[in-house]
Amino acid sequence: MNSNQSALTETLLCKVPQITLAFWVIKIMATTVGETAADFLIFNVGLGLVVTSLIMSALLVAVLAYQLKLREYVATSYWLVVVFGSVVGTLISDYMVDDLGISLVTTTIAFSIGLAVTFLAWYASERTLSIHSIFTRKRELFYWAAILFTFALGTSAGDLIAERLGLGYGISALIFGALIACVYAAYRFGAGAVLTFWVAYILTRPFGASMGDLLSQPTNHGGLGLGTTGTSALFLLTIAGLVTYLTVTKKDKIEEGATPSLSA
Repeated sequence: MNSNQSALTETLLCKVPQITLAFWVIKIMATTVGETAADFLIFNVGLGLVVTSLIMSALLVAVLAYQLKLREYVATSYWLVVVFGSVVGTLISDYMVDDLGISLVTTTIAFSIGLAVTFLAWYASERTLSIHSIFTRKRELFYWAAILFTFALGTSAGDLIAERLGLGYGISALIFGALIACVYAAYRFGAGAVLTFWVAYILTRPFGASMGDLLSQPTNHGGLGLGTTGTSALFLLTIAGLVTYLTVTKKDKIEEGATPSLSA
């Protein structure tokens, strides 16, 4: 086995958190920040879509490189990757639609295919899609690739329903919220934990994006008019508080030698 193969298959401690209520709260807020922070940097700061995309992509690569070097789950590093991944996923979708002129229907289909291919390659290689089996860097790379596709897909799907279909942000949030509730009900009635986790993870992206737009967009555009600055700051502070709490208490950390939970 060569050195690259050894690095990919080296056994690590589990690199992801326990799936708790805090996990889902932070995830939804991170998706909201992905939507509002991207708009803030593009329009309020005036960086434009391309420059913002380049800066955020570079930051994502940096935090992901650090995350991959770690041998165990660290809340701060993990959630930094999620937040930057949310922003970059939003920017990828926006760039394809706004700058390249690709329709939201096409980008939604393309990201769906990309995510499906990632899952198929992951399962073919590792025989599992459970996030609590992330014990090697190879599996972690599959995991983060899937996460990025869920953010891009969620952005396109959310914009397609809220804007192109004209349902508005509030109705879109209700639709995706209801779908998440149905997925949870399916899990409670015995549906597979891994499948329901990934479906819920995908749906929380457009739900969070719709909530972000609902809070930040002006009232004449169907929002509540809180602005991207205030919305982003509020959610970032909340995320920081929750991550600090988890870092101190370690309530979301899977202990060494513990049996991984299949609640995903």
